Amino acid sequence: MHEQIQTTAYPVEERNGIIFAYMGPGDPPPFPNFDCFRAPASHVFAFKGLWNCNWLQAMEVGIDPAHASFLHRFLQDEDPADSYGKQFRDKAADTDIPMTKLLRDYPRPEITVQDTDYGLRIIALRHMEGGKTHVRITNQIFPEAISIPMSREMIITQWHVPVDDENCFWYSMFTSFAGPVDKDKMRAQRLKEHRLPDYAPLKNKGNGYGFDPDEQQRETYTGMGLDINVHDQWAVESPGPIFDRTREHLGKTDVAIIRYRRMLRAAMAAVKDGKTDALPMRGVDPAGVFGPISNDTIGTRETWQDVFSASDRERRAGCMDWDAKL
Repeated sequence: MHEQIQTTAYPVEERNGIIFAYMGPGDPPPFPNFDCFRAPASHVFAFKGLWNCNWLQAMEVGIDPAHASFLHRFLQDEDPADSYGKQFRDKAADTDIPMTKLLRDYPRPEITVQDTDYGLRIIALRHMEGGKTHVRITNQIFPEAISIPMSREMIITQWHVPVDDENCFWYSMFTSFAGPVDKDKMRAQRLKEHRLPDYAPLKNKGNGYGFDPDEQQRETYTGMGLDINVHDQWAVESPGPIFDRTREHLGKTDVAIIRYRRMLRAAMAAVKDGKTDALPMRGVDPAGVFGPISNDTIGTRETWQDVFSASDRERRAGCMDWDAKL
């Protein structure tokens, strides 16, 4: 009997520490030429974590540029020399201003969204004194991934994969332009916050996410430690595993979430009607999709678009260990 029992199998491919399975019809399409796939294994660190909520609300926190100024507000600025492997601990581009201070001092970004082949490009402009503007470029990779800058030299590409309706894993690939990543250090940092083998976070609903009222007075907006992943986890889990979105009041800073949900509804309707050619990335050669650009830079209010493009080209041109050019 055991020779007659069969089950469905899917083609898989490993890319820089993460195994991807193709579950659609026909042959798997080629991978897009995202930086996390183009970079050699020496320049990419992969990790994952379990969140007790629906994948959609887990993903949406990553396409809200305004939340970083509040949810991740640090009341004291860490020495950037100790920032390796930590988001928002670098200095803002071409300045001595810690990113934590910039996000704290300029909490109301002007947010615009552009359609792309892969999903959405999200632009957050924080207009500073002296006619300067901080430009932060993040991305939504349809349907369930984001790409964001971690520092000037490292980006994060992160997928939100459902376990079931009420739980999901995030899978992150940290990609370096400057040099090989210190995988031992980055893994040790994340294992301080997660247990194995299930990659469940040590701070969770059961222990109040480590909330410390004294810390909240002196150090952080949430009082939940210095790991921003815990802040995000609390934000997406606290409304319940599936938030009742009929109770939402979306505002001006939610423009990316609004645009994304329209894309998602349109894709669902296309699948229901059998019009799969209308889905994102259909009719596009994935091998010709590069980037996506994810960076922070500072320029004038009038030339911010030229500045962020030039900054990205400079970063890529200086990448000596792999061909990062677009």
